Amino acid sequence: MIMTTLILGLVLGGTYALLALGLTLQYGIARIMNLAYGELTLAAAFVLVALFSGLGLSPLAAIVLIAPAGYGVGWLLYTVMMRPLVRRSGASGRLEVDSILATFGLLFVVQGVLLVIFGANLTSISYLDRGVSVLGVSVALNRLIAFGICVVVGGGLALAMTRTRWGLTMRAVALTPGSAPLVGIDVNRVARQGFALGTALAATGGASIAMYQTFSATDGVIFTMKALIIVIMGGVGNVTGALIAGLALGLVETFVATAIDPGLTLAATFAIFLVVLLWRPQGLFGRG
Repeated sequence: MIMTTLILGLVLGGTYALLALGLTLQYGIARIMNLAYGELTLAAAFVLVALFSGLGLSPLAAIVLIAPAGYGVGWLLYTVMMRPLVRRSGASGRLEVDSILATFGLLFVVQGVLLVIFGANLTSISYLDRGVSVLGVSVALNRLIAFGICVVVGGGLALAMTRTRWGLTMRAVALTPGSAPLVGIDVNRVARQGFALGTALAATGGASIAMYQTFSATDGVIFTMKALIIVIMGGVGNVTGALIAGLALGLVETFVATAIDPGLTLAATFAIFLVVLLWRPQGLFGRG
């Protein structure tokens, strides 16, 4: 049982970690709390289903198309919707509040469009759902592929953030946005890149989820809340922290579901969130 919980928990946590990476970039670098994050994730999931069911395109090939499309959508959203809020807020500190209100409205717009196009029924696809033995534990191949995407994308992003000049610039804006311009950093450009990259990661996470999970057009708030919990646990803007916190959350949820009661998984998730928020509000690993 322990090995089963460990492996299934890590696989689930990998998806959570990938899902949270985009939000931690958007909030940590662009200072935008995107409440429509889950809806953008779902939009990518529905696009993958449409490409797979309608055109017969492999989900792995579809992700290669969906990720850059997500970056473009994020870039457009920031330019059209978020940049005016940034300009208006100035140094008043209003950006976080304004972004919450703006993306709260965006949430319902995206959700409404998804409901009109795809309906409210549960959606899923059958893709590589055969079992594969991992250390004696049977795991669906599509879940393993989703976990592999998390490892590749998350590990690559973590290395880029810590080992490249681009990553150093991103972390400088996340930690000291007021001082970054003093060393020649264009904070607005970096914030736009961070928001766009965050949307691309949301799209990648949504496409990965669509490969093995059943979902509907009204599930976005669940993805947003779990991503937010991981961001707070890992530390705002901390990519490595988000990866570790996502894996930990997957382990906890799997343990509660298998050893106690599946109905208590959400309660356990929020209990951990409240403990971290009260005990260590800067996150378990601090800011990025």
